[in-house]
Amino acid sequence: MTEKLLQYLWNFRVFTNFDFKDTEGNPVEIIDFGRWNTDSGPDFLMSKIKINGVTLAGNIELHVRSSDWIFHQHAKDPNYDNIILHVVYQNDADIEEFRFKNIPTLELISHIDRSVFAKYEKLEKESQFIACEDLFDPKRIPVHFYEESLLKKLEEKSVEIEEDLKRFKNNYEAVLFHSIAYSFGLKVNAQIFKQIAESIDFTVFNKIRQNKTQLEALLFGISGWLEKPEDAQMQIWKREFDFLKTKFGLSDLIIRPKFLRLRPPNFPTLRLSQLADLYNRHQNLFSKIIDARKTDELIAVFQDIRASDYWDNHFNFRKISPVNQPKVLTKDLIDLIILNTVLPLRYTYHKYQNEEIADEILAFYKDIVSEKNSILDGWKNLGLKIKNALQSQGLIYHYKNYCTAKNCLNCAIGFKILKEQ
Repeated sequence: MTEKLLQYLWNFRVFTNFDFKDTEGNPVEIIDFGRWNTDSGPDFLMSKIKINGVTLAGNIELHVRSSDWIFHQHAKDPNYDNIILHVVYQNDADIEEFRFKNIPTLELISHIDRSVFAKYEKLEKESQFIACEDLFDPKRIPVHFYEESLLKKLEEKSVEIEEDLKRFKNNYEAVLFHSIAYSFGLKVNAQIFKQIAESIDFTVFNKIRQNKTQLEALLFGISGWLEKPEDAQMQIWKREFDFLKTKFGLSDLIIRPKFLRLRPPNFPTLRLSQLADLYNRHQNLFSKIIDARKTDELIAVFQDIRASDYWDNHFNFRKISPVNQPKVLTKDLIDLIILNTVLPLRYTYHKYQNEEIADEILAFYKDIVSEKNSILDGWKNLGLKIKNALQSQGLIYHYKNYCTAKNCLNCAIGFKILKEQ
């Protein structure tokens, strides 16, 4: 037994019976178990009990053993002056102070099923995938689990977006540009692509978006790839980049994307060219994303995006590839951009004006197929059938924020495991 587990059991009323009596044999009725306090001070605040016909309101302190009150030196702390009940797993000492103040002690050892300990130990042990792997049953997934997990993720993402909006003077189009650039960079270049996008004044980017060659030249130039042009197309991009630097007073800042450990189809050269094509094709990109009513409309925005003709037989500069074909966005990447960038931005944009935005956004997620990655493979190996992105996104969020952190006592699945007899 740990104090953390004892607090958890008290908070969620995980007891075999509620026929409570204090250590003197007096019946104790818990009218209000109180509010769990995770800061300093008593463990449960604003509690209410009834004993010997008298109703008491105040705070409750929990310990594994009664003697912990002495070891923790709570008697010297004025924050504990309003204690109305001392709850312990095992009563191993008579606290003179409590006897003097008529503060009852409630021992819980006979009210807790010992199987809880074994379950908790299993949750705390290392596991191949998740702590409760040996106890996991798909039937233990609570109702609305996926929706609640995904909404938590959206709220956290929304906070990040709102911080970006503060930095860029509430310019949603600029923040969209930065966020989409991040998605195009995937894991290796996500932060670098976002740095590149943020280094460009969006008003400048917006002024040249009708000229795809200039868009590419700007992105390639900032990436440091045009310093030594060696073919005709590179010379064109170099000339355009020099013109843009002079016209708009651009800095000499160079932000170099990475190629290491990337497959050629994911090279940053192709992704930045595709990003330029996206903004060249859709002059009203933000409106299309915000106003879309169906998933197909969002997918259509990205469906025909491709790198420029130069990249049909190139993956990098100079070297011609034997593979000659248009470099288009894959369906998987389009889905990831919509899931991780477009929908969180829509949620943030509408959440203060549209009370039903959560349901609308969840419907979009439900309409997109599940991603494929090792985390979802782990869930599938435990017997879960993942049908759509609403489920997959909820599971990924839950795994990263609860399972890897071993936050089992705050997990809805862990709660069901511990509570079941």
